[in-house]
Amino acid sequence: MGRGAAAPLAGLAGMSGAAHPGDGASYAGRVARHVPGLKDLHRMAGLLLAERVPETGRVLVLGAGGGLELRAFAAAHPGWRFDGVDPSPQMIAQALDILGPAGYRVTFHQGYIDDAPEGPFDGATCLLTLHFLPREERLRTLRQLHRRLRPGAPFAMAHHSFPQADGQQDLWLRRNAAWLVSGGVPEAQAMAGMATMKERLPVLTPEEDAALLAAAGFREVQLFYAALTFKGWVARA
Repeated sequence: MGRGAAAPLAGLAGMSGAAHPGDGASYAGRVARHVPGLKDLHRMAGLLLAERVPETGRVLVLGAGGGLELRAFAAAHPGWRFDGVDPSPQMIAQALDILGPAGYRVTFHQGYIDDAPEGPFDGATCLLTLHFLPREERLRTLRQLHRRLRPGAPFAMAHHSFPQADGQQDLWLRRNAAWLVSGGVPEAQAMAGMATMKERLPVLTPEEDAALLAAAGFREVQLFYAALTFKGWVARA
């Protein structure tokens, strides 16, 4: 994320599928409950990257705090090396704890997209992060990410993205709340989270998200993951 991304993150702890950067202690357990098919999302993202990332490739992971996708990628692709970017030292510490012996393969950078190395990288991901950013900052972040990739390198992103017009926003938020309740989250807590999302999370529609990827310079934009309010795309630089 860019330097300007810090403000939208404040006060969003506890939202479905997302956590404030300093909220590392409970992130792993919460995100696993709130994001349908989380482990499969990580596995799919790794497989899509592997279509073009070489066996000894270098991968940029934006929003790497918590370490869940890094752990999955490192286990499946022992030759890859990673640069993980996250604004929270607590989340980076949790990622290192989750990674265990594989932690030496990751170089962490505390900050946002402007703090990421210049690359060029063989691939990149940004999972469960970009929904925090308003449209213009999201586009700027995608452009900065794109220029750090080798030509043709794959990029996978996933986050909240669902229709917003004609009552669809409320419908999908109710569906998200129902998913949480079915998994054991108290109904009052689930509904409060949905109300906070509606008020404060700058969610875009899937069409808008795909258009931003194209505007940032990515091509061959394809949807690969759809789970209630979450969507995921793969594209090439």
